[in-house]
Amino acid sequence: MYRFEHKEYLYWLLLLVVLFIVFIISLIRAKRKRKLLGIEHLVLQHIPQLYVFSKWLKFILFSVSIASLIIALANFQIFTGSHEMKVKGSDIVVCLDISNSMLAQDLSPNRLERAKMALQKMVDNLQGDKIAIIVFAGDSFVLLPLTVDYNAAKIFIQSINTDMISVQGTNVGSALQKALESFENTNNLTNNKSVILITDGEDHDGSAIEIAKQLAEKNIPVHCIGIGLEQGAPIPVYENGRMVGYKKDKEGNTVITKLNKNFLNELASETKGIVVIASNSDFGLSTLLKEIKKLNKSETDTLLFNDYESQYQWFLGISLFLLLIEFLIPETKPKWLNVFTKWLHI
Repeated sequence: MYRFEHKEYLYWLLLLVVLFIVFIISLIRAKRKRKLLGIEHLVLQHIPQLYVFSKWLKFILFSVSIASLIIALANFQIFTGSHEMKVKGSDIVVCLDISNSMLAQDLSPNRLERAKMALQKMVDNLQGDKIAIIVFAGDSFVLLPLTVDYNAAKIFIQSINTDMISVQGTNVGSALQKALESFENTNNLTNNKSVILITDGEDHDGSAIEIAKQLAEKNIPVHCIGIGLEQGAPIPVYENGRMVGYKKDKEGNTVITKLNKNFLNELASETKGIVVIASNSDFGLSTLLKEIKKLNKSETDTLLFNDYESQYQWFLGISLFLLLIEFLIPETKPKWLNVFTKWLHI
């Protein structure tokens, strides 16, 4: 079994097709010029140094040399075996608010997109930790179960939008209940799990504190990231992907969504978690990662790694050797070959 470490370099092999076309065109043009001088075989008698075979040989050597160099750059590798690696980490459930209030633009470009960008960066900093994603508004659902597949996590994060849940509101209690259920089939190690709640804190349901107490009993902290400004911002309304105004109440007044910092502090204090207030300059990611690193680690997965040995040095050597041979071959017909052909009466 083999592979190329940098497959993208193999596209450069297409250059050989271009070189071949240019070479053939040069031979055709040279032949046409000889015909203009007279009958070709008579012209060749007056230029005995012309040796087309030498041109072909030099071109072939040069082409194979370039091909070997490209394969060396692509780093041809041979499979030499495999080994297992035990991955250890903690279990993290992210609860992300996707209610319409998260479209407010007091954080750039808006609260939701700013949260998604931060989550992408957080995933890049995880090392063996399992992550799950729960999205919520007036209802909630598990978008991604606990996994160490960080590429999948980033794809799911990118796909999040406010249209995923039709029931509007901010039911934090429902999201925390889903988080609690996500931990049921995991290990029983103490201080190995945490919940990260990202919301503006506008809780329209009173069950969140009760669920937080259940999480506290299992020693699972809820770390809150408050997103939005306390002075608030209007909620944009979109139609066909274009903003047409701002949300208004029954009296026609523009609705202002404000960060509910007190609710987040109460929720975090119940579970011995922390509260970080996000801003455009600092989302609080570094503070959150420090808390994650404090968690105990358990075996989360066993990864199988295939081992490959690089062979680029052989192809590099072949390339340099062929270039040297190509350089030493004269373009004209060697004198010794003229003597040899005369001896054979050719």
